[in-house]
This record gives sequence, C-alpha cells and structure tokens, in this order.
Amino acid sequence: MTKRTLSRRLPTPRNLGYSFNWVGRIGLTLILFWAIVALIGPWITPYPVGKVVDWDFFGPMSQKFWLGTDYLGRDVLSRVFMGARYTVGLALAGVTLACTGGVILGMIAAVVGGWFDTILSRLLDAFNGIPSLLFGLVVVAAVGSSIPVLILTLAAIYLPGAYRFARALAVNVNTMDFVTVARARGETTLYLILREIFPNILGPVLADLGLRFVFIVLVLSGLSFLGLGVQPPNADWGALVRENIEGLSLGAPAVIFPSIAIASLTISVNMFIDNLPTRIRDRSE
Repeated sequence: MTKRTLSRRLPTPRNLGYSFNWVGRIGLTLILFWAIVALIGPWITPYPVGKVVDWDFFGPMSQKFWLGTDYLGRDVLSRVFMGARYTVGLALAGVTLACTGGVILGMIAAVVGGWFDTILSRLLDAFNGIPSLLFGLVVVAAVGSSIPVLILTLAAIYLPGAYRFARALAVNVNTMDFVTVARARGETTLYLILREIFPNILGPVLADLGLRFVFIVLVLSGLSFLGLGVQPPNADWGALVRENIEGLSLGAPAVIFPSIAIASLTISVNMFIDNLPTRIRDRSE
C-alpha cells in the first residue's frame, strides 16, 4: 500500500460528482440572484436608498414605483435591493467566521484529544446554552450596533454548534484505519487534519454551513426587527419590516416584499443544501 492510496485526496472539480435535481437548481438560481443583487445593488436601484421620492407615504405599486413607497415616501424596491447587501453580506461573513473557527477547533480537538478536548468542549457547551437571540440582544445593547459588532456577535452565537458538529465528524474519521496508518508513519497533526480528516468531512460541513447561514439570516432579521441591527438610513430586510409594520394596513407591499425576500433566501438555501450530492467519486482508488 502506498502513501497515495492511504490518504484521502482533497476534492477537485474533476472528481466531484455534482448532480442536482430541479429543486436544487431552483434553490441555486435564487441564491445566485440574491448574491448578484447584493453585489450590484447600488448600480441597479432606481432611486437613492435614503431619498424621499414620493410625498405620498405608503404609496401603492405603480409603473413609477414597482413595489410602492414606505412610511417616508422612499422607494421600496431600491431599499429591498440595498437591504440584500446587508442581509446577505452580514450573514455570509458571520457564518464564514463561525464555521471556519468551529471546524478548525473541532478537528484539532478530535486529533489532539485529552484535556484540550475536554476543556474546550465544556466551555463551548456552556456558551451554547445561552439563547442565541438573547445573547445578541445583550451584546448589541451593551456595545452598540455596528457592522463589525453584528458580524462578530453572529459568529460567536453559532461557533459552538459548528465546533460540536465538526468535532463529531472528525472523531469518527480519526478512528479509521487510514488515519491510524498515517499516524504510525509519523505524520504530523497538521498533516492528519488537512489531508486525512478535512477532505472526509467537507461534504457534511458544507451542508451544515448552509443551515447555519439560514439561522444567521433569521437572527439578524430578528435583531433588526427589534431595532438593534443595521441602523438607519441603511437597513437590512428585517429592519425594513420593522420600520413599516405599523402601516401594514396602508402600504402592505412595504412589509410583504422584504418578508418575501427573507423567505425566498432562506428557503432557497434549504432547497440547495438538501440536494447537495452525497457521493464524491475518488479517482485515487
């Protein structure tokens, strides 16, 4: 047996067997749509995001204002497009930090074991017992609402869960024969993590990342609905719902369309991750 056959190679575009059904394709299409809107939002908004463009507040949908106007007479379509930048951007930054930190710590704990694993697991278990929205409320209310604070708060909320998930996967892989043989060859801990464990937990980790992205979008929307998220004149989708909720009977589009945006993003991510391919063809075998 050679070293090449004992180790598991990192997945590449050539050996990944991607095959999505129509549900997965619809989910991916919606995700890409909102990602593109988030990237080019400032260039496609019909009106400046904070400018009052209609003296009739909660104006109806019309040819001039496709989604109507909000409680100040600002264009709802423009604010939904710009809100995508904050909702998608903050959630993506938060989930990236949470999952990156959680996966790295989880793999290290699984390989090193001993007192390091025990202490780290107990600390994060205790932190994980704090309700996520309550923790976010306390931190943002104490420190203040800003983009960096929101990102770090969201990442801190979901890092313990990402750690527990990655550690559970890594512990199972760590007991397999090819890892035992690599350890007997004298491979370093870094080698075991990067070449033996990480490639074998990558698929489930990506699925978990998608789920946590959905949770972070919902928590961010909840914080914004309570007035502790993105601050005016900027707004994410949750803030758009909060600031127009009192006029639901007068201008329903100003509340309904940001809500539809939140629902479409979270549902599309679930549709996509539920249809991720589960098998990777390993050409090294």
